[in-house]
Amino acid sequence: MTATDELSETTTTTTAEEACFEAGIKFGTLYHQFAGTPVSPASASTLEDGIEDAIENQPHCEAVEVTVRTDRIETALAEQSAEYTELTGEFLDVTMQIEYDGCQVQTQMSMDGDYPLMEIVAVESPTDDSIWQPVYRATQYRTASVAWRVFITLGV
Repeated sequence: MTATDELSETTTTTTAEEACFEAGIKFGTLYHQFAGTPVSPASASTLEDGIEDAIENQPHCEAVEVTVRTDRIETALAEQSAEYTELTGEFLDVTMQIEYDGCQVQTQMSMDGDYPLMEIVAVESPTDDSIWQPVYRATQYRTASVAWRVFITLGV
């Protein structure tokens, strides 16, 4: 038996896990595609609409709501000479709803201290995915620019 055969025998994903994976893909696209985009208070609403429309094009994405925090942009602009700044997670609040094969995943991104935290808020799974029905424990993972909170089932 090869390592690939062994891996395929031991890793069966649930619908909920696949739905959560889809949510991660959407967040990765959202953050890395738009980070660095020039933004000002005047262009914030147009950018919100563009981000929402772009991410909603992806498969399994039911809804996206993006708020560009103009209050934070105005604060950043007060400390510099330019009339715009670069979009970073600091300026975004995001919610997404993902639907994958009957499983609904609610997500959000907001600042947690100095990190833009992307997290799964709720998973509503079909009855055949009972692994996702128990209580969840949040575990946080941080990288240089993005923090992910991963929910791990405690099992019953």
